[in-house]
Amino acid sequence: MPRDISPGESYRLLRISDVMNLTGLPKSTIYLKIKNNEFPNQVSIGSRSVAWVEKEINEWISNSIQSRKLHT
Repeated sequence: MPRDISPGESYRLLRISDVMNLTGLPKSTIYLKIKNNEFPNQVSIGSRSVAWVEKEINEWISNSIQSRKLHT
């Protein structure tokens, strides 16, 4: 789910524990959803470290809520 970044916007990066807390999903489900293009991709922040853009996670949560409303 790539997204263009506008100049001047600020972004906060979240580690996997933060993403798990926000979404309520276990780590294995997050990575499975990424593999299936159903979740925002992580960003490399070091040779062995990744993080997620908070805004993209919040948009995913919002879209999940909207999707639920459409199916009820």
